[in-house]
Amino acid sequence: MAGDVSLTVNPPVDLGPVAPGEPGMRPSSRATGPRSTQGRRDRKPRTATLAGYTVGVTSDRRRDQLAHLLESRGARVVLAPASRIVPIADDAELRAATRECLAAPPDIVLVSTGIGMRGWLEAADGWGLAEPLRDVLSRSYVIARGPRARAAVRAAGLHDQWSPEGESYQEVVDHLTARGISGLTIAMQLHGERQPEYTEALEATGARIVEVPVYRWAPPTDPAPLYRLVDLIANRLVDAVTFTAAPAVAALLRAAEADSETVLEALRTQVLAACVGPVTAAPLLRHGVPVAAPARARLSSLVRLIVEELPKRALSLEVGGHSLTLRGHAAVVDGELRPLAPAPMAVLRALAAAPGRVFSRAMLLRKLPRGADEHAVEMAVARLRVGLGASGVVQTVVKRGYRLPA
Repeated sequence: MAGDVSLTVNPPVDLGPVAPGEPGMRPSSRATGPRSTQGRRDRKPRTATLAGYTVGVTSDRRRDQLAHLLESRGARVVLAPASRIVPIADDAELRAATRECLAAPPDIVLVSTGIGMRGWLEAADGWGLAEPLRDVLSRSYVIARGPRARAAVRAAGLHDQWSPEGESYQEVVDHLTARGISGLTIAMQLHGERQPEYTEALEATGARIVEVPVYRWAPPTDPAPLYRLVDLIANRLVDAVTFTAAPAVAALLRAAEADSETVLEALRTQVLAACVGPVTAAPLLRHGVPVAAPARARLSSLVRLIVEELPKRALSLEVGGHSLTLRGHAAVVDGELRPLAPAPMAVLRALAAAPGRVFSRAMLLRKLPRGADEHAVEMAVARLRVGLGASGVVQTVVKRGYRLPA
């Protein structure tokens, strides 16, 4: 359940301007022309809840829907599908599992996903077995793991008897164990890959399991956006990464290769791992990554959770008579969003961590990308002052360095 999922809150990180056309980066909305501001010229526009933050999206099938929900709240979105669902190339296993269910009807059927249920019936229809399969399923105790699975069951004219509140496999195991399943046959529609920990737990109670493979997880057609996201996570240049399927976690780490531990450390510390539900969160938790997951596995709930969590990580302070809040790749100055490039943002983040402390050029140089020199520090400070658009925020201490006034 989401309440059992640990969550660690850490400061966000920044991402500078991205060149148009870079893999996975959503283009910003285009203006449609000037609009009249008569009567509201003195009214400052409200800063969107996720403006200034960058969120990576690893979903494939529903990436556009999730991206729209995030962008409508002001987020910059990096699309990087980590895996995709494809029908199994050789349907011999599915046909064999179907015939096994027809020959020895299962007492219990677990429908893991809507797409899996529909795919199973469509495949059976192609073999002329759809009606016999429906008849067998109609006499079984049907468990629908979530709302999409339930909708697919009912669309097929079948009736589901139970669904886990948290939509997790562990709840299914606990429910069936409590019912008593020794000697019973359970048909389990797989969610792309085997889950031996749950299959073995059910078999240990005396049940016989028939695994029903309908589809598999495959690499993305274009891996470039995923490699780019790996780099962004490793360098703390995204504020959050969303996961809507457990296999996406393994796919991300495979793409990271030798940098997988660097990616995991970023997710453990500075980059928020936001999962749609406990099933998706499980692989990250096994790697010691604290995750945020909504109580209900819905994209809208996931976005609301991100809206709640990211602002908690923002550092806010009063500096030189101005209110200042640091977001991922921007600062909010007196309520106005001021996007900043990576170098100025890095300088601001260092200074804001200790207002009143003087940072020498050498100290700030260590915060800048590799290969920079002290002249780059001066340029970053100059760009920071222009970017903030507020006087007195960044002070020069002659022959010593820079500071934010305490």
